Amino acid sequence: QVQLIESGGGSVQAGGSLRLSCAASGRTIRNYAMGWFRQAPGLDREFVGAMSWSGGSTYYADSVKGRFAISRDNAKNTVYLQMNSLKPEDTAVYYCAAAPSLTTTRGWYQYWGQGTQVTVSS
Repeated sequence: QVQLIESGGGSVQAGGSLRLSCAASGRTIRNYAMGWFRQAPGLDREFVGAMSWSGGSTYYADSVKGRFAISRDNAKNTVYLQMNSLKPEDTAVYYCAAAPSLTTTRGWYQYWGQGTQVTVSS
């Protein structure tokens, strides 16, 4: 089984940037589509974005299009979420996850990280 560990979370002012990392162990992420989700207090865990195993296809939630970008380094078995122009409403615990193919449905993701907190102040 693959294990995922997020890092890079923290506090930042609105308009700032942050890059999250998701390191995988156990199996190579080359065989998985990788997704990012987030969950704020009182809200459901929502889809943020995902990238196919080849990196040739991506999909982002409307709320983050143009601001967030996913990349992956298969040699390092790591996927990244670059977050720019951050807003207070981006505050949440962010999770990375692995799925057999590109999907926005969280139930299809097989493996999940423990999450990392991102706090954006106004």
